[in-house]
Amino acid sequence: MNGSDAGGLPDDLEALLRRLRLPHMRRIAGEVIATARAQRWEPAEVLRALLTEELGGRERAALATRRALAAFPTGKTFAAWKPGASSIPLPTQSALQTLEWVRRRENLVVCGPSGTGKTFFLEALGQTAVEAGLKVAWFSLEALGMLVRRHRADDSVTRAVARILRAELVVVDDIGLLPVSADAAEGLYRLVDAAYERRSVAISSNLHPAGFDELMPKTLATATVDRLLHHAHLCATGGESVRLSEASAGLGVLPLTDDPSHLAPARSAPR
Repeated sequence: MNGSDAGGLPDDLEALLRRLRLPHMRRIAGEVIATARAQRWEPAEVLRALLTEELGGRERAALATRRALAAFPTGKTFAAWKPGASSIPLPTQSALQTLEWVRRRENLVVCGPSGTGKTFFLEALGQTAVEAGLKVAWFSLEALGMLVRRHRADDSVTRAVARILRAELVVVDDIGLLPVSADAAEGLYRLVDAAYERRSVAISSNLHPAGFDELMPKTLATATVDRLLHHAHLCATGGESVRLSEASAGLGVLPLTDDPSHLAPARSAPR
């Protein structure tokens, strides 16, 4: 058996690990074998180290895949969230972060003025769900409308919605900011109806759901809200826009400088 370039791992063992599709184990196997030989590990310790690395690598890869498929808008998490700055009561914030409501297939509606943290909070909840091993899907209302138009041509809208519901949590963001097209209204109804008591739907809206008939036909709005709110937690946000408050205080931008080393990535505020 000849040693390969990967840390002295014998060629036949590396070939076996490739065939068995154990990339994370293969990556550290040479190093583990050398350490085990030098420190006189028991065979069980070697096996434990290799299997632990393979499991950890698979979990990291699965997390990265779930996060990519969720298509979050910014990547915000609760690490940057300021609980005290939100008008959502602290006990409610904590309870929602346990994700029990997702496991019970309940819904969440966060409504309030622009700039009060609705999107930030929902994205942070979505990131928490992904980290807990759950699948999340993120949509704008306009994206739902585009999905309906794309799949209506071959009468596959129902199948498209069913694919969305492979996720345990579906988020629809920023309802009420723009006029709602007929396709978007249909897409929201189809999603809420198909998810009813089967999956969790979370939405952010500038309007309370009782006002959705201002955005879409009353019959469709009534049917959508009826299913959405039956098993839903409703959180109303209030106060001043965080963006406007930061802008007024001069915190919305960094000081101007001609030193490129001081350049920093643009900051984003909650919606």
